[in-house]
Amino acid sequence: IKLEMPTINLEGEVTVLVTVPEVVKALESCVITWQKVIHAALEEQLKKAPQGNGPLAEVDHWCKRNCTLSALTEQIKLPAVQKVLEILQEAESECIGDLQIVLSDLRKHQIEALDNVKFLSTLKRHLKNLTYGTGFNVVLDTIPSLMNALRMVWIISRHYNTDERMVPLMERIAWEISSRVYKAVNLHTLFKEDIAAAKKKTAEAKSTLEQWKKCYFAVRAQIEASGREQHWEFDRKRLFENTDYMASVCQDLYDVLQITEEFYNIFGPELKAVTGDPKHVDDLVSEVNALTNPMEELTFDPFSIKSAHDWKVIMEEFKKEVSVENVNQIFVQNLKDPPLYKNHPPVAGAIYWSRSLFYRIKHTIIRFQEVEELLASERGKEVKKNYLQVAKRMKEYEDQKYNQWRDGTERTLSVLLKNTLLTVSTEEPVTTKKSVHFRVNFSPILQEIITETKYMEQLGFPVPEIARYVALQEDRYLRYADRLRNMLDRYHKLMGTLNEAETELLDDDIQELRKAFKSGHKRLSWNSLGVGDFIVRCTQAIKKFESLVHQIHINSEGISNSLLLIESTNLFKFPLSKNEELPKAKEFFEYVKCERAKDVASMVRKYTAIPQLLMKVEGQVANTTSGKSPKLTSYYAYWENRIYQVLTQLIVKNLQAFNAAVLAKVPLFQTEAVLSVPEIILQPNASEIDRMTIQCIRDCVEVTKCFVRWMHGTCIECPPQRVHEDEVITFSFYSDISQNPLIIEQAVLITQNVHKLLTSLSKYLNPWKRYHLLWKLDKSIVMEKLAAEKLACVTFDDKLQFYMKVAQEVTQQPLIKDEQFIRLQLSPLASMVQENARGWVTSLGRLLNESAREELLNLQEELKVG
Repeated sequence: IKLEMPTINLEGEVTVLVTVPEVVKALESCVITWQKVIHAALEEQLKKAPQGNGPLAEVDHWCKRNCTLSALTEQIKLPAVQKVLEILQEAESECIGDLQIVLSDLRKHQIEALDNVKFLSTLKRHLKNLTYGTGFNVVLDTIPSLMNALRMVWIISRHYNTDERMVPLMERIAWEISSRVYKAVNLHTLFKEDIAAAKKKTAEAKSTLEQWKKCYFAVRAQIEASGREQHWEFDRKRLFENTDYMASVCQDLYDVLQITEEFYNIFGPELKAVTGDPKHVDDLVSEVNALTNPMEELTFDPFSIKSAHDWKVIMEEFKKEVSVENVNQIFVQNLKDPPLYKNHPPVAGAIYWSRSLFYRIKHTIIRFQEVEELLASERGKEVKKNYLQVAKRMKEYEDQKYNQWRDGTERTLSVLLKNTLLTVSTEEPVTTKKSVHFRVNFSPILQEIITETKYMEQLGFPVPEIARYVALQEDRYLRYADRLRNMLDRYHKLMGTLNEAETELLDDDIQELRKAFKSGHKRLSWNSLGVGDFIVRCTQAIKKFESLVHQIHINSEGISNSLLLIESTNLFKFPLSKNEELPKAKEFFEYVKCERAKDVASMVRKYTAIPQLLMKVEGQVANTTSGKSPKLTSYYAYWENRIYQVLTQLIVKNLQAFNAAVLAKVPLFQTEAVLSVPEIILQPNASEIDRMTIQCIRDCVEVTKCFVRWMHGTCIECPPQRVHEDEVITFSFYSDISQNPLIIEQAVLITQNVHKLLTSLSKYLNPWKRYHLLWKLDKSIVMEKLAAEKLACVTFDDKLQFYMKVAQEVTQQPLIKDEQFIRLQLSPLASMVQENARGWVTSLGRLLNESAREELLNLQEELKVG
């Protein structure tokens, strides 16, 4: 990257060149170009990343960056460039500042690159040995010295002393070590090599991977022990997860090579000479060779941690093929709680598990038996002995499991089949007020016995006749159990929809329904012939009851909807402002009263329709529509209590909403401040607003007088009762609701809040009382007094100015005051004060006019006399 020099002649003094506009302009253009070139070069360098995964790539990266940035720095130092900068600085050019920022960045990054090259160069020899060393012995010797060199860089370097720089460098070193192992230990060729050489190479690879981690922690301990250096608290997962995993794979490979070597030693030339059957021995060797075939034909990278599961499967398969003792260990460890195949029952599943282990070792022994001399060797005798011991224990285990199951099945099966179809959670006699729960009495043990019986026959064991019979009837039992569960689910779901009042209402029907269930938990067992008929009868009874409940719920839902509409009625509907003009207090409360009357009429219509719905229920349950059926006494009471609760909530919620409106900072009506000599008052006054508010609250509560109570034990409204000749009483919910403490509390709270508000508004008017002399003093008396005093014109002027100022001052006062739900209009008061002030101005003017006229006449008389 080369900076283009200016073509203009720069010979001469700087102070002279600065005065030539053409020179300055040309140099500015040149400097702008330099700035862009240097900025672009820096951006390009900062975007570049090391080309490769190894540590040498990072060293090369910094060397290239240093070379590029140093070349640019040297060009900046050229005399011609320095003179250009000097001229533009003298000329105070704006572009020089931008260039200085870029040059500062250039110097910073060039110094960083130079520093990094210097320190990374100390690692270069070790990194080359790590990358290009001829064998693992070179790498093993290099890692300790490399780690010490990294420690020195960490201590001395100004840039490689942070996790952000050091961890990626160490990651690259870990990658290089892993790469060396990956290239050396090639599974496609490893098992074709000389076994001793392959074992040596695999062991060295594992040691190399472990050496990386061991040296890291050794140096880390030295740093901590020094107490002076910043500790290495690097992300271990990034540095060692992959190398640790590769070390474990190397150990697996070493174990495979060791086992394979042992097999080759057994099936060697000596065995051929002893047996006299070399072909058979060669076949066994071929089988040993086949043990490693899956590893040679892998379709995944065994050294990748992502393939850990696949590699584990390969190793488990290998171990299964070669280990008799391993099978014995598995059997002993899981004897008490064997792993079962999916859907296998406990006993038969345990026997299946035991046999699968036996077949694994039997397969290996059968192969050995084909060569008699092999089993005649010391190792062969030992293997055979172990095999016989394990096989004997497995057979004893199977027999014990089977005998325990057979004896237990014969004892319990007949008892289980005599169980009733259903069980009930409460004993007879039951009442509907109690929670009665039915359950299908099909024991899980019975199901387990059926499954065990099937698997035992598959395993070749003789099963008891009663167990075989039950197993053949499995579909019938399961079908009955499933139908019974569905039936009971339907019943319990239906009963769950009933509230206490409905349960009491339908007591006779529920008792009738439970009679249908009675034989299921008293008489019928799983051996009975009438199970199917029982289920049909119960299902029909549930269906009939379900229809009745559905009809009752339709009517109760209608009542609930009416009550919901009543409860949600707004009894305080406020008028909307017209052209931003709020209604007066009286208009406001009249509007609320009228709207409430309309809503109450609608509520009463909904209320009076409720008895008709209850009579429909009466017709469905008692076959009458009188509204006073004894069977529905508690049901009438339930709904009357619901109505009481709804009306109570209606009043409480509305009073709470009105109280919130009172306290909200949204004015709903307006009142005026007026002058009623000698006092400033509200119009209407505070007492009237208090009275209207109290009446509004009273009217809200008295809404409940429109809801007439029912006669006891009926849903028929009480007729009016004449107490005296001129007094008639109507029984309504008002007498109870009006005494409710919550409602009383809300009413008192609203009244207090309104009273506080009116007091606050009255206090707000106090500053206006400073004008009280305008209306308290008698103008005629004051004027007579002033006329007698014969005031000077200056005094008249002062008084006139005072009253004019008052008249002006009043117009500048806020004429509207919004306080919670009331808007106070001050315009009438301001007009009256202004009118009084102007009256004083007029009176004073008249007096001044008369005084001046008198003086003028006196002056004329004097002139005449003179």
